Amino acid sequence: MNDTPTATNASPRVGFVSLGCPKALTDSELILTRLSAEGYQTSKTFEGADLVIVNTCGFIDDAVQESLDTIGEALAENGKVIVTGCLGARAAESGDNLVKAMHPSVLAVTGPHATDEVMDAVHAFLPKPHDPFIDLVPQAFGEAGIKLTPRHYAYLKISEGCNHRCTFCIIPSMRGDLVSRPIGDVMKEARALFEGGVKELLVISQDTSAYGVDVRYRTGFWDGQPIKTRTLELVQALGQLAEGYGAWVRLHYVYPYPSVDEIVPLMASGLVLPYLDVPFQHSHPDVLKRMKRPASGERNLERIARWRELCPQIVIRSTFIAGFPGETEEEFQHLLDFVREAQIDRAGCFAYSPVSGATANDLPGMLPAEVRDERRARFMEVAEAVSVEKLRKRVGASLQVLVDSAPGGGKKGGVGRSYADAPEIDGVVHLLPPEKLSKRLKVGEFTRAEVVGTQGHDLVALPV
Repeated sequence: MNDTPTATNASPRVGFVSLGCPKALTDSELILTRLSAEGYQTSKTFEGADLVIVNTCGFIDDAVQESLDTIGEALAENGKVIVTGCLGARAAESGDNLVKAMHPSVLAVTGPHATDEVMDAVHAFLPKPHDPFIDLVPQAFGEAGIKLTPRHYAYLKISEGCNHRCTFCIIPSMRGDLVSRPIGDVMKEARALFEGGVKELLVISQDTSAYGVDVRYRTGFWDGQPIKTRTLELVQALGQLAEGYGAWVRLHYVYPYPSVDEIVPLMASGLVLPYLDVPFQHSHPDVLKRMKRPASGERNLERIARWRELCPQIVIRSTFIAGFPGETEEEFQHLLDFVREAQIDRAGCFAYSPVSGATANDLPGMLPAEVRDERRARFMEVAEAVSVEKLRKRVGASLQVLVDSAPGGGKKGGVGRSYADAPEIDGVVHLLPPEKLSKRLKVGEFTRAEVVGTQGHDLVALPV
């Protein structure tokens, strides 16, 4: 009889829950990579786990509540819980750590971007197995480690933290000031992802336009060649690298600085996707001033017109806040007019929510919750009308679509995304069953498709 323990009963198991934004997801990927590299098994469930890690979000009230509820659920089902992420950095009204105050039985609490601290806590309560080998990590992308996204797309975080002090935001207090990753490290991770089969790279940070500001755009090295630590040079290098793999590069969280004008021609040439995720937040100069937003917001219409002049096919997505403290009906109408005139392709909107620790809470003119919600609803009605009309104009066009799902062996149609659609936040392309018998859709591969109709925020297309 063979008494050698199997991997299943020999390796300690860590349950893992990741909440919040793509920035938090990349933190989770780093922790999971370290856990697997050290021989721990990981799972998405609490059942059978020796302990559980919950990576939390702490930005808005709903996210805080979801995080606290998940921690409570993990404690009830498992009992041994380590908490990390943005909520871990927040204090309760008493000044004590909020998580510890609400759930005193958690084993340890860390803030975001704290892989070493999380691993120290894991080691303290669940000693690591022997003989870790990073190249034996299953499901990993070499140097890029483990990813929680589907295998054909991945997020690439280029920096951590933010230098802005927007009055509605507490991210700098949780994640600190801007710290740019060395450009050589970013490029190495990108290449490992492409080598592993990633077909869409989503560049993220708190402020993508500010990449390299903290190191004064110093020169780094990639493949033995000097390259400046700056957004323009990074985007050029990523685009050129992606070309060799037939892959997409998509830019998120791009503040509307004048320097973005230099990146748009790269989109027009096809080097990177003609898609910009720009967090405008509002349009009225007085509201932007109260928000302490960077860049001169009053020139954003002019800036967008310039981008469309340089790259007519560009798609712009953005997020906005309705009902910010002191917002008048006139200022809100200015925002609605902006969305119509700017022709924002994809827009999301939050009704202002007081966040503990945000200086906006102390501004005069806090609006009743029902007014904030009503303005958000009115905003979305206008934004959706703009978006739907723009989608209608795509009927008859031929698009390259990245296939996300393809049931029935790829013969029954599927769901994918065009260059205009980021995963999770934008619409999709519903792919009809191919008419050609030889045509099959495959997840993670591109297909050409002709748009034949619209369906709400989505397109309907026939693979060709």
